[in-house]
Amino acid sequence: MVTVVSQPDRPRGRGRKQTPSPIAQVALDHGTPLLRPERVGEADVAEALRSHAPDLGIVVAFGQFLPKPVRELPSLGYLVNAHASLLPRHRGAAPIAHAILAGDAESGVCAMRVEREMDTGAVCGVRATPIGAAETTGELTDRLAAIAAELIVETVDRAARGELDAEAAWAPQQHDRATLAPRIEREHARLDFGEDARSLSRRVQAMAPKPGAFAGWKDQTLRILGAGADAATASEPPGTVRITDEGSVRIATGEGWLVPTRLQRAGGRALDVADFQRGHGLADGDRLDTPS
Repeated sequence: MVTVVSQPDRPRGRGRKQTPSPIAQVALDHGTPLLRPERVGEADVAEALRSHAPDLGIVVAFGQFLPKPVRELPSLGYLVNAHASLLPRHRGAAPIAHAILAGDAESGVCAMRVEREMDTGAVCGVRATPIGAAETTGELTDRLAAIAAELIVETVDRAARGELDAEAAWAPQQHDRATLAPRIEREHARLDFGEDARSLSRRVQAMAPKPGAFAGWKDQTLRILGAGADAATASEPPGTVRITDEGSVRIATGEGWLVPTRLQRAGGRALDVADFQRGHGLADGDRLDTPS
């Protein structure tokens, strides 16, 4: 029997109505047994889980610490997590955004055993994929979600066939090579035009669609949700806007030009740069700064 364990209902949307998580809603729609504990470590939660006699546990983006009695509750003795990075690189809450920020050529998904320390468990399956030159966190997240689903199904099938019983099926991580990928904060999305254009374009990609990389413009916040980089020398001070004869926007940086493709003013909709410029858009000679 399959049982789903999800976070409790949370306020969502404009009306802040108490709403089930997406996985909880799927369970409700299909009549699947569902637990929504505030703290999965509580003794009554462990007892409820035990009553379902689980053979294996699958964990994806659960967001709570899983104590040892829960981790070892299945008859196979472990839980498997799908983590969206090529471990031990990018352990933590935001591996996809940090992979793009770092300029990694590839990302992927690892099926790993859940241990007390976050994302440190031995790995039993890996799927790697190249990161597109202009791929955003949102786009890569969607691709990795599909890859993770395939890998988890494969992992469950392998466990059912007994292929994961041998210790040799699990590859320990090289902990000395680990890097951390902490939760994305506002500071990560702030654009400093003193940096080079390529680094700034990666930051734009990594922060899209949310929270959106941003800069200061005429006492308001301008979000840059898509951008490329031009290595041509920029003689103007960093943050200076230039409008080409063709109408494209270029922003001087510490090295090269940032070329926005999608912009959003405070309180407005996200627009392709051509549509943004048809309104009260950026003007030649405007200056963008790094907000405090």
